[in-house]
Amino acid sequence: MFYSCAGSCAGLAARGSPAPPRTAPPGEPGEESSPEEQRAAPDAASPISSFFNGSGTKRLPQAIIIGVKKGGTRALLEFLRVHPDVRAVGAEPHFFDRNYERGLAWYRDLMPRTLEGQITMEKTPSYFVTKEAPARISSMSKGTKLIVVVRDPVTRAISDYTQTLSKKPDIPTFESLTFKNRTTGLIDTSWSAIQIGIYAKHLENWLLYFPIGQILFVSGERLISDPAGELGRVQDFLGLKRIITDKHFYFNKTKGFPCLKKAEGSSKPHCLGKTKGRTHPDIDQEVVQRLRDFYRPFNMKFYQMTGQDFGWD
Repeated sequence: MFYSCAGSCAGLAARGSPAPPRTAPPGEPGEESSPEEQRAAPDAASPISSFFNGSGTKRLPQAIIIGVKKGGTRALLEFLRVHPDVRAVGAEPHFFDRNYERGLAWYRDLMPRTLEGQITMEKTPSYFVTKEAPARISSMSKGTKLIVVVRDPVTRAISDYTQTLSKKPDIPTFESLTFKNRTTGLIDTSWSAIQIGIYAKHLENWLLYFPIGQILFVSGERLISDPAGELGRVQDFLGLKRIITDKHFYFNKTKGFPCLKKAEGSSKPHCLGKTKGRTHPDIDQEVVQRLRDFYRPFNMKFYQMTGQDFGWD
């Protein structure tokens, strides 16, 4: 879409500027970009500055990272943005779950400009658990490629809780939130931290609208242990030349995860911000084992559905 500034450019900028992301209430599915991440997002520029600073066309995304929260979606997006043929929105648009009434024109206007042969992407991890999202994305384009970053659901739940705890230190303990009744050991599946990790259940909803071959499942664990290997799979899936390789990464022992030697548009090393890699609280090991037992059958079903064994106990 090209704009003419024959009229009022100020009016164009006001109409096209994206609304600030809404913050999800505590406990709701969804992972907001931190202010730090949003400041570092060069593609979240206003449409008017994009018009003068770049060329190309704004297109609806051909690929979307749809989940999961605390799985490694931010790392994957930052790694992918190193590729010259990938252009991605920095902040999470939350279009298919919270802003759908704004319409596709509003959504497209959030996208960076791309040249022929480049891929437009966005990531909003709460899409995977949003019931309406598959039908809405399919309605936009049945050919959209979907990427899901998954992680051991027990570790993911603890990480989810840790994030909430950092914002609300007075919340109940992880152990008390896990159970409806601790005496009977009944797990509270209504708690989003638990519910998100039932991957097989959520995937069933997506398979009503998309074939399994159109969804790539990325291991959050392997994204840490072998980032170049996982990025190779992602580049193949997106039909991109394998440009992102081992030479782009170094392992940061302090943070405990890989970082980029050079980030997009920079000659300096780049690690994810302080909101990533938080130290998890000590959780009662009996509760951890109860959760592992709870998730095991769902994990087995997920392995069968995807044809991948992620190695979670």
